[in-house]
Amino acid sequence: MVPQIPSFAKNMWVETRDYVFITVALLMYALALTLFMLPHQITTGGISGVSAIVFYATGIEVQYTYLAINIVFLIAAVIELGWKFCFKTIYAVLMLTFILWLLQRIIESQPGVNPGELPKIMPDRFMSCVIGGILEGVALAICFLNNGSTGGTDIIAAIVNKYKNLSLGNVILICDLIIISSSYFVFQDQPDCWERVICGLVVLSISAVTLDYVMNRQRQSVQFMIFSRNYSKIADAINQTGRGVTVLDGQGWYTKTERKVIVCLAKRRESINIFRMIKSIDPYCFVSMANAQGVYGEGFDKIKAKSNSDKRTVVFATNNKHKLEEVRQILGDAFEVRSLEDIGCNRDIPETGNTFRENALIKAQFVKTYYGFDCFADDSGLECDALGGAPGVHSARYAGEGHDSEANMQKLLAALDGNTNRKADFRTVIAFVTNDAVHYFEGTVEGKILVERRGEGGFGYDPIFLPDGYDQTFAEMSQEQKNAISHRARAVAKFADFLIGQLEKKK
Repeated sequence: MVPQIPSFAKNMWVETRDYVFITVALLMYALALTLFMLPHQITTGGISGVSAIVFYATGIEVQYTYLAINIVFLIAAVIELGWKFCFKTIYAVLMLTFILWLLQRIIESQPGVNPGELPKIMPDRFMSCVIGGILEGVALAICFLNNGSTGGTDIIAAIVNKYKNLSLGNVILICDLIIISSSYFVFQDQPDCWERVICGLVVLSISAVTLDYVMNRQRQSVQFMIFSRNYSKIADAINQTGRGVTVLDGQGWYTKTERKVIVCLAKRRESINIFRMIKSIDPYCFVSMANAQGVYGEGFDKIKAKSNSDKRTVVFATNNKHKLEEVRQILGDAFEVRSLEDIGCNRDIPETGNTFRENALIKAQFVKTYYGFDCFADDSGLECDALGGAPGVHSARYAGEGHDSEANMQKLLAALDGNTNRKADFRTVIAFVTNDAVHYFEGTVEGKILVERRGEGGFGYDPIFLPDGYDQTFAEMSQEQKNAISHRARAVAKFADFLIGQLEKKK
């Protein structure tokens, strides 16, 4: 068995790796700017391009202008986008400022180099465009692949994207074209003015193509189909690498025997390890590997297409039609509430907890883990004072495993027969599991247990529960009346307030 790495240590390693690769990317970017673009007065895109234009016009070193402009943008980003977006951007801005300063000091310290002078290590301007553009594109790709940003126009694009339906790429492209074109006004008195502007556009094009190539290459996925009689060991071995597998039923047509086929999707860079694993287990198996044009989902790329509906989708971990309809009425049209059946889950999730909260969390966490949806689950029950809180978490199965409401009521009435203490309360606990947290919401309604059934509506114990202050049981009330006061309604109302609050924050 492969030892499990604690999640905290795993997260620390991922963050450390990100910062190391971002630093390497910033060094490459600074080399492209300092060695290939500035000596030939080539203007690139972004805030680096603005800083270069200021340098050509005034002699102010690029790092100072770069830092000053980004400070203004970062303040705006913190206000508009929050601190989470900005941590790595702040690091990148400060680190790139330092690397640019350091590189220029190193160059100035070389024999024969005058202060403020950047010698041309590549005499040909066009070749400098090519090499500088490639370095810049690779650097940006490494930075983006490790969740980094160089600030500047990235921040402008993110803020514009928050308020307008414009893609980040289009906003950045527009900004870069404006910046590079504006270099004309600095060089308009020079005979090679247009050559410099065109070189800037060439750098932008080469950088963009390189950026796309490197990012697509790193994200490229492959699909394995593995035919082996030792399929179970191969599937287990791949699973231990963190990749999922699916085992399909097949039939070898030549032998007319049943065969199992393993299907696995992985990153291309992981393929060599998977091949080694397969060979060590079954060197005689049959394997097919094909490029996958696009793979979206957990562990791969996110689906970025907009949904046809603006409603937020949440799953209610139940197939109880009465409960589902009750919750849908309470939440209203602002949310799309799906049942377990709607997401293709037909499993009976075991409720092994000792409390309502534990059982609710078990169900919601199961759906989140295996199906990916944000999920809420409730556990409700009837608690009778005279029975020490029973039936409690066993309310649905009080008379056995059949979820028989009639049998449950008969057993409860028999248990309270002759008892004058009929006080009871219905209680609901909702557990809501999202990507980053678990939230709980609770609702309670107090009342008493009648000696006989009243009403034809509702479900469960509704015909024998009379809420305090009312002369109708839950089964005698209309759905609207019950939703206004029930334990589930009160818990769901708190849950709805929470969801609506989240929607408001995103606007």
